[in-house]
Amino acid sequence: MYSGQNPRGSGRMFRILMRQSGTLREMGGEDMSLAVQRVDYMFIQALEAGASDIHMHPERNMLRVRFRVDGVLHEQELIQESEIAQAMLARVKLAANMHLDEKRDTQDGRIDMEYMDRKLSARVSCIPSLNGERIVMRLLDPARMRVELDKIGMPPDVLGSWKRALQTAYGMLVVTGPTGSGKTSTLYASLNTLDRKKRNLVTVEDPVEYEFPDNVMQVQVSEKITFPRALRAMLRHDPDVIMIGEIRDRESLNIGIQAALTGHLVLSTLHTNNAIESLSRMIDMGAEDYLISATLACAMGQRLVRVVCPDCRVAYQATPDELAALKIPPEQAAQLKLATGKGCQSCRGTGFKGRTGIFELLNITPEIREAIVQNASGDEIMQVARKQGYRTMLEDGREKVMRGITVPNEVIQAVYAGGA
Repeated sequence: MYSGQNPRGSGRMFRILMRQSGTLREMGGEDMSLAVQRVDYMFIQALEAGASDIHMHPERNMLRVRFRVDGVLHEQELIQESEIAQAMLARVKLAANMHLDEKRDTQDGRIDMEYMDRKLSARVSCIPSLNGERIVMRLLDPARMRVELDKIGMPPDVLGSWKRALQTAYGMLVVTGPTGSGKTSTLYASLNTLDRKKRNLVTVEDPVEYEFPDNVMQVQVSEKITFPRALRAMLRHDPDVIMIGEIRDRESLNIGIQAALTGHLVLSTLHTNNAIESLSRMIDMGAEDYLISATLACAMGQRLVRVVCPDCRVAYQATPDELAALKIPPEQAAQLKLATGKGCQSCRGTGFKGRTGIFELLNITPEIREAIVQNASGDEIMQVARKQGYRTMLEDGREKVMRGITVPNEVIQAVYAGGA
């Protein structure tokens, strides 16, 4: 079993760190302890695989460990030794600063770690279940969050419009989509394009997933510091740009709108199916249509799709149902160079390696503003937007399928399952 030692003999390859009085120190534990080795090795495997989450799921006679890679859960290991399973769960709880003797209530924590000189962390949630405590860890890698805006898959016209909107002095920009669609990554990439020396950037997040190195004040939401309370306090800190991790309620939305009205650039996310539905969602949350018209600069809908592995890509023949769902004429399909991955060691046999976004951007033009004030329906706004070049996520996904970047089923599942 892997002991966590660097095979080249230059110290520890992986270590769990504990926060104590504001400083980090290495977590204790016998290096040769089987539980210590298994937990360290589990983290190393997850990091090497590029996993976003680790699931430790106790069942009647075993502990099931699964990794989420590129948005899909994969079974990693079955641990049938009860004593080892319990010791691993205890090790994780201890690292996350949870109470070991509390097994009847939910607990949340955080694990700091170091791997190959990279500083990482994990957001940890523990919940009692029928067969024991279930733990899920979201791995937070600052290097993965430091993504560049022009490398997340935006079509050139969408990228250009979004960058122009980011340079405006005030207004509201929203990114919409379900959980796991990459909204936060887009906001972080957007903030990275802004001048942090001459503009005061503040964020309120739940949780803070990436710590900016300089000139950004980040506030973590808690039971005492709610989104509305944090936002009201932020407005007294002379901000130029405010990022709201998620608009969840009427009060947060109204504060964001007022901030945009009074000369601030506000970036946030909404849980809606597509860009146009964000307008009705804001109205449902209590915003006046004339205020939305006055403050909203653009709304972007997005999803994530897996990318065909470049090391094992082969030609692919789409089925008639796939062609129909993507609205590709059969006669055109014969001329396309569709691709899929057959599975190899590089992609762990999945045929996919990494993910990219599919996007749609609704620019709030004078015609769209007029339609909003006139209380136009979503279909009517769509007709106006179409005349101005609006393209849907399905159309962007179809373009990426036709270029061999992803496969039809990825786009179909992302767009139709999301209700877009």
